[in-house]
Amino acid sequence: MPKAKKTKAPSDPHYDWVIHRAYQETLLPGVSRTFALTIPELPASLRDTVTNAYLLFRIADTLEDHSSLEPEENKELFLALTRVVAGDEPGAPAARKMEAAVIDYAPVAERDLVAALPRVAAVTHGLPQAHRDAVSRCLTVMGEGMARFQQIRSPTGLPNRAAFDDYCYRVAGVVGEMLTDLFCMEIPEMEERRPELMRQGRDFGLGLQATNILKDVWTDRVRGVCWLPRDLFEAAGYKLEEGEAWHADPAFRSGMRQCVGLAVERLDSARDYILAVPRREAGIRRFCAWAVTMAYATLRRIHRRPGFQHPDQVKISRRQVRRWARWSARGARRDWVLRMALAVSRRWLPGPPA
Repeated sequence: MPKAKKTKAPSDPHYDWVIHRAYQETLLPGVSRTFALTIPELPASLRDTVTNAYLLFRIADTLEDHSSLEPEENKELFLALTRVVAGDEPGAPAARKMEAAVIDYAPVAERDLVAALPRVAAVTHGLPQAHRDAVSRCLTVMGEGMARFQQIRSPTGLPNRAAFDDYCYRVAGVVGEMLTDLFCMEIPEMEERRPELMRQGRDFGLGLQATNILKDVWTDRVRGVCWLPRDLFEAAGYKLEEGEAWHADPAFRSGMRQCVGLAVERLDSARDYILAVPRREAGIRRFCAWAVTMAYATLRRIHRRPGFQHPDQVKISRRQVRRWARWSARGARRDWVLRMALAVSRRWLPGPPA
Protein backbone atom coordinates (compact mmCIF):
# COMPACT_ATOMS: atom_id res chain seq x y z
CA MET A 1 0.00 0.00 0.00
CA PRO A 2 1.57 3.28 -1.09
CA LYS A 3 2.43 5.72 1.66
CA ALA A 4 0.33 8.79 1.86
CA LYS A 5 2.22 11.91 0.85
CA LYS A 6 3.03 14.25 3.69
CA THR A 7 1.60 17.67 3.19
CA LYS A 8 3.16 20.72 4.74
CA ALA A 9 0.92 22.37 7.30
CA PRO A 10 -0.18 25.81 6.18
CA SER A 11 1.75 28.58 7.87
CA ASP A 12 -0.10 30.61 10.48
CA PRO A 13 0.82 34.27 9.75
CA HIS A 14 0.11 35.37 13.32
CA TYR A 15 2.20 32.54 14.77
CA ASP A 16 5.05 33.39 12.40
CA TRP A 17 4.83 37.05 13.40
CA VAL A 18 4.99 36.15 17.11
CA ILE A 19 8.10 34.02 16.47
CA HIS A 20 9.78 36.83 14.53
CA ARG A 21 8.86 39.34 17.24
CA ALA A 22 10.41 37.10 19.90
CA TYR A 23 13.54 36.79 17.77
CA GLN A 24 13.92 40.56 17.40
CA GLU A 25 13.81 40.81 21.20
CA THR A 26 16.91 38.59 21.36
CA LEU A 27 18.74 40.82 18.87
CA LEU A 28 18.29 44.09 20.76
CA PRO A 29 20.69 43.57 23.72
CA GLY A 30 23.50 42.63 21.34
CA VAL A 31 23.40 45.95 19.49
CA SER A 32 22.29 48.30 22.29
CA ARG A 33 22.33 47.63 26.01
CA THR A 34 20.88 51.09 26.61
CA PHE A 35 17.78 50.59 24.48
CA ALA A 36 17.38 47.06 25.80
CA LEU A 37 16.94 48.71 29.21
CA THR A 38 14.86 51.74 28.21
CA ILE A 39 12.41 50.40 25.61
CA PRO A 40 10.68 48.12 28.18
CA GLU A 41 9.74 51.33 30.04
CA LEU A 42 7.41 52.30 27.18
CA PRO A 43 3.71 51.37 27.11
CA ALA A 44 3.12 47.83 25.85
CA SER A 45 1.37 49.21 22.76
CA LEU A 46 4.62 50.89 21.63
CA ARG A 47 7.35 48.44 22.63
CA ASP A 48 7.21 46.18 19.57
CA THR A 49 7.17 49.15 17.19
CA VAL A 50 10.03 51.04 18.84
CA THR A 51 12.15 47.90 19.12
CA ASN A 52 11.51 47.12 15.47
CA ALA A 53 12.25 50.67 14.37
CA TYR A 54 15.49 50.80 16.35
CA LEU A 55 16.73 47.55 14.78
CA LEU A 56 15.97 48.81 11.27
CA PHE A 57 17.78 52.07 11.98
CA ARG A 58 20.72 50.13 13.37
CA ILE A 59 20.93 48.16 10.11
CA ALA A 60 21.15 51.50 8.27
CA ASP A 61 23.86 52.66 10.72
CA THR A 62 25.82 49.45 10.14
CA LEU A 63 25.75 50.02 6.38
CA GLU A 64 26.92 53.59 6.90
CA ASP A 65 29.71 52.74 9.34
CA HIS A 66 31.01 49.35 8.21
CA SER A 67 30.31 48.79 4.52
CA SER A 68 33.26 47.96 2.27
CA LEU A 69 31.43 49.24 -0.81
CA GLU A 70 31.89 52.48 -2.68
CA PRO A 71 29.34 55.26 -1.94
CA GLU A 72 27.33 54.66 -5.12
CA GLU A 73 27.01 50.93 -4.38
CA ASN A 74 26.19 51.67 -0.76
CA LYS A 75 23.45 54.02 -1.91
CA GLU A 76 21.66 51.11 -3.56
CA LEU A 77 21.76 49.15 -0.28
CA PHE A 78 20.17 52.04 1.64
CA LEU A 79 17.42 52.30 -0.95
CA ALA A 80 16.94 48.51 -0.96
CA LEU A 81 16.43 48.64 2.81
CA THR A 82 13.61 51.14 2.42
CA ARG A 83 12.00 49.02 -0.32
CA VAL A 84 12.14 45.88 1.84
CA VAL A 85 10.46 47.67 4.74
CA ALA A 86 7.83 49.12 2.42
CA GLY A 87 7.08 45.60 1.16
CA ASP A 88 8.22 46.39 -2.38
CA GLU A 89 11.18 43.98 -2.41
CA PRO A 90 11.89 40.59 -0.78
CA GLY A 91 14.17 40.77 2.23
CA ALA A 92 16.43 37.73 1.75
CA PRO A 93 18.33 38.82 -1.41
CA ALA A 94 18.85 42.33 -0.02
CA ALA A 95 20.06 40.91 3.30
CA ARG A 96 22.64 38.72 1.54
CA LYS A 97 24.06 41.71 -0.33
CA MET A 98 24.17 43.80 2.86
CA GLU A 99 25.83 41.03 4.85
CA ALA A 100 28.49 40.61 2.18
CA ALA A 101 29.18 44.36 2.29
CA VAL A 102 29.73 44.52 6.08
CA ILE A 103 31.15 41.07 6.84
CA ASP A 104 34.78 42.26 7.00
CA TYR A 105 34.28 45.23 9.33
CA ALA A 106 31.06 45.06 11.36
CA PRO A 107 30.93 43.50 14.85
CA VAL A 108 29.37 40.05 14.99
CA ALA A 109 26.12 41.25 16.61
CA GLU A 110 25.60 43.82 13.87
CA ARG A 111 26.34 41.28 11.13
CA ASP A 112 23.76 38.98 12.69
CA LEU A 113 21.26 41.83 12.72
CA VAL A 114 21.84 42.59 9.03
CA ALA A 115 21.36 38.89 8.18
CA ALA A 116 18.09 38.93 10.14
CA LEU A 117 16.60 41.72 8.00
CA PRO A 118 13.86 39.46 6.51
CA ARG A 119 12.63 38.55 10.00
CA VAL A 120 12.83 42.12 11.30
CA ALA A 121 10.96 43.39 8.24
CA ALA A 122 8.33 40.68 8.77
CA VAL A 123 7.64 42.21 12.18
CA THR A 124 7.33 45.65 10.56
CA HIS A 125 4.74 44.28 8.12
CA GLY A 126 2.65 42.96 11.03
CA LEU A 127 2.54 46.22 12.97
CA PRO A 128 -0.62 48.37 13.09
CA GLN A 129 -0.83 50.27 9.81
CA ALA A 130 -0.39 53.71 11.42
CA HIS A 131 2.73 52.51 13.25
CA ARG A 132 4.08 50.87 10.11
CA ASP A 133 3.56 54.09 8.13
CA ALA A 134 5.47 56.12 10.75
CA VAL A 135 8.41 53.67 10.76
CA SER A 136 8.50 53.41 6.96
CA ARG A 137 8.42 57.19 6.48
CA CYS A 138 11.23 57.64 9.00
CA LEU A 139 13.42 54.96 7.43
CA THR A 140 12.85 56.40 3.95
CA VAL A 141 14.02 59.86 5.04
CA MET A 142 16.97 58.30 6.86
CA GLY A 143 17.97 55.97 4.02
CA GLU A 144 17.79 58.66 1.36
CA GLY A 145 19.72 61.06 3.58
CA MET A 146 22.45 58.54 4.40
CA ALA A 147 22.76 57.68 0.72
CA ARG A 148 23.21 61.36 -0.16
CA PHE A 149 25.72 62.05 2.60
CA GLN A 150 27.75 59.02 1.53
CA GLN A 151 28.43 60.97 -1.67
CA ILE A 152 29.87 63.99 0.14
CA ARG A 153 31.48 62.42 3.21
CA SER A 154 35.00 63.64 3.86
CA PRO A 155 37.83 63.15 6.36
CA THR A 156 37.80 66.93 6.87
CA GLY A 157 34.19 67.41 7.94
CA LEU A 158 30.96 68.77 6.51
CA PRO A 159 31.14 72.17 4.80
CA ASN A 160 29.02 74.16 7.26
CA ARG A 161 26.55 74.12 10.13
CA ALA A 162 23.58 73.85 7.73
CA ALA A 163 24.97 70.56 6.38
CA PHE A 164 25.73 69.42 9.95
CA ASP A 165 22.13 70.11 11.01
CA ASP A 166 20.78 68.38 7.90
CA TYR A 167 22.90 65.30 8.55
CA CYS A 168 21.78 65.18 12.19
CA TYR A 169 18.16 65.49 11.06
CA ARG A 170 18.44 62.69 8.51
CA VAL A 171 19.91 60.20 10.95
CA ALA A 172 18.23 61.20 14.24
CA GLY A 173 15.93 64.23 14.03
CA VAL A 174 13.53 62.22 11.92
CA VAL A 175 13.54 59.56 14.66
CA GLY A 176 12.36 62.22 17.10
CA GLU A 177 9.52 62.99 14.70
CA MET A 178 8.61 59.31 14.43
CA LEU A 179 8.51 58.85 18.21
CA THR A 180 6.35 61.97 18.53
CA ASP A 181 3.97 60.54 15.93
CA LEU A 182 3.71 57.32 17.92
CA PHE A 183 3.23 59.11 21.25
CA CYS A 184 0.53 61.34 19.76
CA MET A 185 -1.32 58.25 18.50
CA GLU A 186 -1.49 56.95 22.06
CA ILE A 187 -1.98 60.14 24.10
CA PRO A 188 -4.78 62.62 23.23
CA GLU A 189 -3.19 65.49 25.18
CA MET A 190 -0.04 65.22 23.07
CA GLU A 191 -2.04 65.03 19.85
CA GLU A 192 -3.49 68.45 20.70
CA ARG A 193 0.04 69.90 20.76
CA ARG A 194 1.42 67.96 17.80
CA PRO A 195 3.06 70.83 15.80
CA GLU A 196 4.99 72.15 18.82
CA LEU A 197 5.98 68.67 19.96
CA MET A 198 7.12 67.65 16.48
CA ARG A 199 9.56 70.59 16.49
CA GLN A 200 10.78 69.75 19.99
CA GLY A 201 11.05 66.04 19.20
CA ARG A 202 13.09 66.85 16.09
CA ASP A 203 15.43 69.05 18.14
CA PHE A 204 15.70 66.27 20.73
CA GLY A 205 16.97 63.90 18.04
CA LEU A 206 19.33 66.53 16.61
CA GLY A 207 20.86 67.07 20.05
CA LEU A 208 21.39 63.36 20.66
CA GLN A 209 23.03 62.90 17.26
CA ALA A 210 25.28 65.94 17.71
CA THR A 211 26.40 64.41 21.02
CA ASN A 212 27.19 61.11 19.29
CA ILE A 213 29.20 62.87 16.57
CA LEU A 214 31.35 64.65 19.15
CA LYS A 215 31.83 61.52 21.25
CA ASP A 216 32.74 59.38 18.23
CA VAL A 217 34.85 61.93 16.34
CA TRP A 218 38.05 59.86 16.67
CA THR A 219 36.36 56.53 15.90
CA ASP A 220 34.95 58.11 12.74
CA ARG A 221 38.31 59.61 11.84
CA VAL A 222 39.94 56.17 11.90
CA ARG A 223 37.36 55.17 9.27
CA GLY A 224 38.33 58.21 7.18
CA VAL A 225 35.22 60.28 7.79
CA CYS A 226 34.31 63.34 9.86
CA TRP A 227 30.88 64.89 10.45
CA LEU A 228 32.00 68.10 12.21
CA PRO A 229 31.01 71.48 10.62
CA ARG A 230 34.13 73.03 9.03
CA ASP A 231 32.85 76.62 9.12
CA LEU A 232 32.41 76.57 12.89
CA PHE A 233 36.01 75.39 13.40
CA GLU A 234 37.35 77.91 10.90
CA ALA A 235 35.56 80.67 12.82
CA ALA A 236 37.34 79.38 15.93
CA GLY A 237 40.66 79.64 14.10
CA TYR A 238 41.21 76.02 13.09
CA LYS A 239 41.09 74.32 9.70
CA LEU A 240 40.21 70.62 9.72
CA GLU A 241 43.05 69.17 7.65
CA GLU A 242 43.60 65.50 6.94
CA GLY A 243 46.56 64.06 8.80
CA GLU A 244 46.85 66.81 11.41
CA ALA A 245 46.84 66.14 15.17
CA TRP A 246 43.64 68.06 15.77
CA HIS A 247 43.33 67.47 19.50
CA ALA A 248 46.61 69.24 20.26
CA ASP A 249 45.52 72.65 18.94
CA PRO A 250 43.75 75.08 21.33
CA ALA A 251 41.65 76.42 18.44
CA PHE A 252 40.34 72.92 17.71
CA ARG A 253 39.43 72.50 21.36
CA SER A 254 37.60 75.83 21.20
CA GLY A 255 35.65 74.56 18.19
CA MET A 256 34.72 71.39 20.07
CA ARG A 257 33.36 73.45 22.94
CA GLN A 258 31.26 75.47 20.49
CA CYS A 259 29.91 72.22 19.04
CA VAL A 260 28.95 71.22 22.58
CA GLY A 261 26.93 74.44 22.70
CA LEU A 262 25.14 73.43 19.48
CA ALA A 263 24.15 70.10 20.98
CA VAL A 264 23.02 71.71 24.24
CA GLU A 265 20.89 74.22 22.32
CA ARG A 266 18.99 71.35 20.70
CA LEU A 267 18.73 69.23 23.83
CA ASP A 268 17.22 72.11 25.78
CA SER A 269 14.04 71.57 23.75
CA ALA A 270 13.87 68.08 25.24
CA ARG A 271 13.11 69.43 28.71
CA ASP A 272 9.82 71.00 27.61
CA TYR A 273 9.08 67.96 25.46
CA ILE A 274 9.36 65.53 28.37
CA LEU A 275 7.26 67.71 30.67
CA ALA A 276 4.54 67.81 27.99
CA VAL A 277 4.09 64.06 28.42
CA PRO A 278 1.27 63.49 30.96
CA ARG A 279 2.50 62.34 34.37
CA ARG A 280 0.47 59.13 34.12
CA GLU A 281 2.75 58.12 31.19
CA ALA A 282 5.72 57.63 33.50
CA GLY A 283 7.36 55.07 31.22
CA ILE A 284 7.57 57.49 28.28
CA ARG A 285 8.96 60.15 30.60
CA ARG A 286 11.64 57.77 31.87
CA PHE A 287 12.50 56.62 28.34
CA CYS A 288 13.09 60.23 27.23
CA ALA A 289 14.67 61.52 30.44
CA TRP A 290 17.32 58.80 30.53
CA ALA A 291 18.41 59.74 27.02
CA VAL A 292 18.71 63.48 27.66
CA THR A 293 20.37 63.26 31.08
CA MET A 294 23.01 60.85 29.78
CA ALA A 295 23.60 63.10 26.74
CA TYR A 296 24.08 66.13 29.02
CA ALA A 297 26.51 64.10 31.16
CA THR A 298 28.51 63.08 28.06
CA LEU A 299 28.60 66.67 26.77
CA ARG A 300 29.82 67.90 30.13
CA ARG A 301 32.76 65.50 29.96
CA ILE A 302 33.57 66.61 26.40
CA HIS A 303 33.34 70.28 27.41
CA ARG A 304 35.78 69.69 30.27
CA ARG A 305 38.17 67.69 28.09
CA PRO A 306 37.75 68.85 24.46
CA GLY A 307 41.19 67.48 23.54
CA PHE A 308 40.25 63.87 24.32
CA GLN A 309 41.59 61.27 21.91
CA HIS A 310 39.38 58.22 22.53
CA PRO A 311 35.64 57.88 23.29
CA ASP A 312 36.41 55.98 26.50
CA GLN A 313 37.92 59.20 27.88
CA VAL A 314 34.53 60.91 27.82
CA LYS A 315 32.34 57.88 28.41
CA ILE A 316 30.06 58.21 31.42
CA SER A 317 30.49 55.59 34.10
CA ARG A 318 27.95 52.94 35.03
CA ARG A 319 27.61 54.68 38.37
CA GLN A 320 26.57 57.89 36.60
CA VAL A 321 24.13 55.98 34.42
CA ARG A 322 22.51 54.44 37.50
CA ARG A 323 22.36 57.81 39.24
CA TRP A 324 20.59 59.55 36.35
CA ALA A 325 18.28 56.57 35.94
CA ARG A 326 17.26 56.87 39.60
CA TRP A 327 16.61 60.60 39.29
CA SER A 328 14.58 60.08 36.11
CA ALA A 329 12.55 57.31 37.76
CA ARG A 330 11.79 59.49 40.79
CA GLY A 331 10.77 62.42 38.62
CA ALA A 332 8.58 60.44 36.25
CA ARG A 333 5.41 61.36 38.16
CA ARG A 334 6.63 64.57 39.82
CA ASP A 335 7.24 67.58 37.61
CA TRP A 336 9.39 69.45 40.13
CA VAL A 337 11.71 66.45 40.63
CA LEU A 338 11.98 65.96 36.86
CA ARG A 339 12.77 69.65 36.33
CA MET A 340 15.45 69.47 39.00
CA ALA A 341 17.00 66.31 37.53
CA LEU A 342 17.18 67.89 34.08
CA ALA A 343 18.56 71.17 35.46
CA VAL A 344 21.23 69.41 37.51
CA SER A 345 22.28 67.24 34.57
CA ARG A 346 22.69 70.39 32.44
CA ARG A 347 24.84 72.28 34.95
CA TRP A 348 28.11 73.87 33.73
CA LEU A 349 27.24 73.38 30.09
CA PRO A 350 27.49 76.34 27.68
CA GLY A 351 24.73 77.99 25.69
CA PRO A 352 24.68 78.06 21.89
CA PRO A 353 27.64 79.61 20.05
CA ALA A 354 27.25 83.03 18.51
